[in-house]
Amino acid sequence: MKFMKYANFFYKGVGIEPYATHSRPQANSLWANLIFWANVLNLSAITSGEIIYLGVSLAEGKLLEAVTVMSYIGFVIVGMSKMFFIWWKKPALSEMVQDLEHIYPKGKAAEEEYRLDSYLRSSSRISVTYALLYSVLIWTFNLFSIMQFLVYEKWLHLRVVGLALPYTVYYPWNWEAPWSYYLLLFCQNFAGYTSAAGQISTDLLLCAVATQVVMHFDHLSKVLESHKLSGKWVEDSRFLCNTVQYHQRILRLSEVLNEIFGIPLLLNFMVSTFVICFVGFQMTVGVPPEIMVKLSLFLFSSLSQVYLICHYGQLIADSSFSLSSAAYKQNWNHADSRYRLALVFIIARAQKTTHLKATVFMNITRATMTDLLQISYKFFALLRTMYVK
Repeated sequence: MKFMKYANFFYKGVGIEPYATHSRPQANSLWANLIFWANVLNLSAITSGEIIYLGVSLAEGKLLEAVTVMSYIGFVIVGMSKMFFIWWKKPALSEMVQDLEHIYPKGKAAEEEYRLDSYLRSSSRISVTYALLYSVLIWTFNLFSIMQFLVYEKWLHLRVVGLALPYTVYYPWNWEAPWSYYLLLFCQNFAGYTSAAGQISTDLLLCAVATQVVMHFDHLSKVLESHKLSGKWVEDSRFLCNTVQYHQRILRLSEVLNEIFGIPLLLNFMVSTFVICFVGFQMTVGVPPEIMVKLSLFLFSSLSQVYLICHYGQLIADSSFSLSSAAYKQNWNHADSRYRLALVFIIARAQKTTHLKATVFMNITRATMTDLLQISYKFFALLRTMYVK
């Protein structure tokens, strides 16, 4: 499916086949399984080292070092959770994609009626921009220590940089030995890519499905508003039945979307609250300019991820609610009284807004972004107070 191509590209990089359809049968590839488990095991090993380093830093009272490594751990938790939930929910995701394929506009005329090109361009533009942003982020972190060595020590001869790894991890041996350093450098770069790809792919898949849900809501509103009623109950009731069935199908897709992505979204928002707080804290304690650039990119990427999800949550809410206005604008004053009575129920159901949900705890709209920033600032203020004391 055209909407899913960018998500599938990043899923392939971590060895995940997220769904199967009639046009895309499931392939049990040994190579894909090896890539997936290599990603998972390597990322788990690196994260374990980060958690040990966090414990050591807290025990020694090194708050800044602890906050830095907690930012990395939060980034990994989000990536790992999204990867595993998609891997776990593969059967449900396959059924949802098959339903999307079944109601997907077929033929040039249907695509024009649905304005498919417009939604596809919007989805592609956002997907490419978001994927590039996160790719720049992760490779900036991965290659930062190498670039410092090449620029400051080898090119400008300003200072001795020495060997450094991208992420702060506890190793109980001399990791600066040549054989150890290059192996760990590869493993950390591999782990960073895994976490980023897990987030990018799942976010792009969520956006692709959400775009199609919005497209179907908008199309239904357009059809309902522009339909000319005949005034004959038999004919108009048939149109009403088709409208209700189509509406129920879209609502069911929205429910499945929330069932699949609900828990990962909740974890995402919870962890992102702390990650934004931790990164903001590091930026205010006096770091070198080159580190400030890296942290600014990390902060901007985290905020962009949260806003992207909130934006699509708002689009779903708006498009679902607009169906009630479309039904009211129809020329129902010429319809049979039974039709007008039935239309009231459609308007009432449409006014019960469909939300993108992070389980039952949170309805996601743009207002959620404001709530998250407020909570992040409260933790930031607490950290600053602890640090000053």
